Amino acid sequence: MAFMKKKADSANLPEMLPTHVGFIMDGNGRWAKKRGLPRSLGHVEGGRTFKKIMQYCKDIGIPYASFYVFSTENWKRPQNEIDGILKIMREYLDEVQSHLGDGVRAIFLGDKSAYPDDIRQRMIKLEQDTAHHSRLTVLLACNYGGRDEIAHAAREIAELVKSGQIQPENITEQTIAEHLYTAGLPDVDLVIRPSGELRLSNYLIWQCAYAEYYFTDVLWPDFSPEELDKALIDYAGRGRRFGGV
Repeated sequence: MAFMKKKADSANLPEMLPTHVGFIMDGNGRWAKKRGLPRSLGHVEGGRTFKKIMQYCKDIGIPYASFYVFSTENWKRPQNEIDGILKIMREYLDEVQSHLGDGVRAIFLGDKSAYPDDIRQRMIKLEQDTAHHSRLTVLLACNYGGRDEIAHAAREIAELVKSGQIQPENITEQTIAEHLYTAGLPDVDLVIRPSGELRLSNYLIWQCAYAEYYFTDVLWPDFSPEELDKALIDYAGRGRRFGGV
């Protein structure tokens, strides 16, 4: 799916842009290690890059941008690193209105129940406060896993079958989509993964079924609007047939 750009800070940008770009923010720890810094400082720098890229998406007119913030598997990391990430989340959620304003809507994807109550309440309040915004929708995948999301949807649908509200033979792809965290939102058109890794890592696996993938060796803290331009130009040159000719 393509979307006409609204404003071009780069003259090289293609006229038609993807509607939904997904970012796997990878490489924060390696960025810090290369500089002899604690991994937590890599996450701080990655947070700055997130703000910069989010603002750029809004400036050029991309209507949906999703970011892989924290996966269900990330809880296996050292506790001090997890504590550092939670600290950054608290700080971000406290001051987010100042840079999420001007028409940006925030939606959290994933199971909020695993987070401390103060973080969970901040998430809920942010979603409520920005629900009417429409210039850019930012999807933040927190405590998120693609397989976990599909299992969650299957449990909800199973309850509907159990109560007689739906028959098994009537379950379609649309039924499943309506029970995902992204219900009512467009699928991903372009997924970008920096850091040199060539995998999806359980990120929006249903929604990325027909996405174009773009991989780069640049670590996330060094990812810039210029790097995003390269991905968008590459995307514009691909033929998207969705199984057709």
